[in-house]
Formats: sequence, C-alpha cells, structure tokens
Amino acid sequence: MTAPRIDTETLRRLPKAVLHDHLDGGLRPATVVELAAEIGHTLPTTDPDELAAWYFEAANSGDLVRYIATFEHTLAVMQTREGLLRTAEEYVLDLAADGVVYAEVRYAPELNTRGGLSLGEVVETVQEGLAAGMAKAAAAGSPVRVGTLLCGMRMFDRVREAADLAVAYRDAGVVGFDIAGAEDGFPPADHLDAFEHLRSESVPFTIHAGEAHGLPSIHQALQVCGAQRIGHGVRLTEDIVDGKLGRLAAWVRDRRIALEMCPTSNLQTGCATSIAEHPITALKDLGFRVTLNTDNRLVSGTTMTREMSLLVEEAGWTVEDLRTVTVNALKSAFIPFDERNALIEDVVLPGYAAAL
Repeated sequence: MTAPRIDTETLRRLPKAVLHDHLDGGLRPATVVELAAEIGHTLPTTDPDELAAWYFEAANSGDLVRYIATFEHTLAVMQTREGLLRTAEEYVLDLAADGVVYAEVRYAPELNTRGGLSLGEVVETVQEGLAAGMAKAAAAGSPVRVGTLLCGMRMFDRVREAADLAVAYRDAGVVGFDIAGAEDGFPPADHLDAFEHLRSESVPFTIHAGEAHGLPSIHQALQVCGAQRIGHGVRLTEDIVDGKLGRLAAWVRDRRIALEMCPTSNLQTGCATSIAEHPITALKDLGFRVTLNTDNRLVSGTTMTREMSLLVEEAGWTVEDLRTVTVNALKSAFIPFDERNALIEDVVLPGYAAAL
C-alpha cells in the first residue's frame, strides 16, 4: 500500500470521488467543435487537439480573471436543449471512464439562458442529460452517482434566484449550492440573504474562497455565511506558521470542514508554484479534511487520474493518501449519510483493495 511508484492504469482503476468540478469547464474538445459549427460560433481553432492545447495554454496565465474568460466558448455551445443534453451526458461518461464513482457537478444556470431557455428549463435539461449518462455508465458496468450543485455568480445580481432554484430542485438531483466567479472584490457576504434562505431550507452549500482572495474570504464564508465546505481554500496556509495553527485554520481542521482542493487549476491561476509545494500535501499531513478535485477538466487539461498521478510522482503520495482523500470527499458529500457510507464501505474500500 505504500509503494513509491504507482502505474497509471492502477490509478485509473481506483475508485474516485470529486466534489469540485464545473460542467462548463469539462466539455470534450470535439464536442465543442461540432456544436460550435452547428450554431455558427467562431472558435480559436476547429481542430479538437489544437483546441484542447489552446485551452490549456490560455488558462496557464496565472491570472484567475483570464482563466475564467476561457469559458466563453464552452458556454456558447451550452445555450440549447440539445447542447446541454449532450454535454451533461458526456460529462458523466467521461467521469465513469476515469474511475469516478461519485461526483458533484456545478454550474450556473443563469449562464445558459441566452438561447431562450428559462432557469428551470436549464436545470431540468441538465438533470435529464446527467440521468442519461448515469444509465449508460451503469449499463456498461461503470456506475457513477452524480449530484448537482447550482451556482450563483457572485459578481452578478441573480444569486438569490439560483438559491431558490437549489431549494426547488433539491429532490430532483440538485444536492447543494455554491457561488462562483471572481473572488476579489466580490465577498460572499454580499449574498447573505441567499445563504440565510438556504440554511432556513436545510440546503447545504459550499463557497469558493481562499483562492484569489485570502483568509478574510475563508473567514467570511464560514463564520458569516455558514458554508459547510470551502472551494479551494489554498490560502488557509497563511494562518499556519511553523506547523502552529491560527484560530481560523484550527476551526477548519477541528470541525472537519472539507477543503475542495484542485492542484493543477491552482497552478494555472497562480495560487501555487508547483505540485510538490501545493498546500494540499501539508494540509493533509496536518490532519485537515482535504479532498482532491479537477475543477475544470478541459481548461486544466486534466482528469482525476492525472491529478492523482501528479501527486504520486511529484509530492510523494501513496495509495493510502489517495484512499484517504477519496474517503474524505465522500464523508463531506452533500448526500445522505447512509448513501455516503455505502459508497465508502461497498465501493471505495473494496475497490482500493482489489486494485492492489
């Protein structure tokens, strides 16, 4: 279980759980090309391989605002029922092929209404596509459970509407809520009414914090807004000096608040300098409930298998470390306890034992 070298095929077979992955950041390049041609949208290139390379290079700028701007082309092809159905179904099938057994996919419905779909129609269409993908994956012998997080865009004024949608569709595949978009200058407390509404309706939520903005954003997300998880949270290490935890860091660790960490993405946005020095390893070793995630598979040119491989090769992670973060993710998933526990006991732990 502690072999220093783990081959890629073994890593691919390991059961995985991902909590932080954006639907509009994970399309297949070929699908973007085909859908763009159908609607007349101009892309940087119409060659799928070249488009994948363009995304990775454009996102590798070290700037969060420019990183977010790369979503213009994926969102352009996700404005129709057909585009949403296809991309949602393929999203699930791609995860299943990567060994993912549980995922929470997030997206902002307000960004998919330019083609005339209502917010409710967007949610229902995405759920239909996800269900089709899950049915095909199960029939192929690679079942994956996918729950949805609806996002509000923190720099716009429709966050409360998105929260209302999460409440309305929580029994139809939506398992929680998030706010996304540029952090700096758009504090989560600007949308306190949405978070208070979610709490009153017992809908769990996570908040992007501690990436482009530092400790104050994490503190506000937790202590003012009441988030149950933190999206990214890499800058929590600013509250740790020589292994001694400050009050905020201690609060996060001691209350088992999950950190949805995305190593490759954080390198692209300048929040970390290397995989070897990414905060996920130090936080794991200090006993934080870290989870491993892809964030945006197309934009970051990554998969869960690749993220695991990078940590093994460059940060010295073992299979035991990978199992730990997988179990961590399921412990903090926004689905009922018995369902989380069943995935851990019946799928993840046996899967790790069988793969090795």
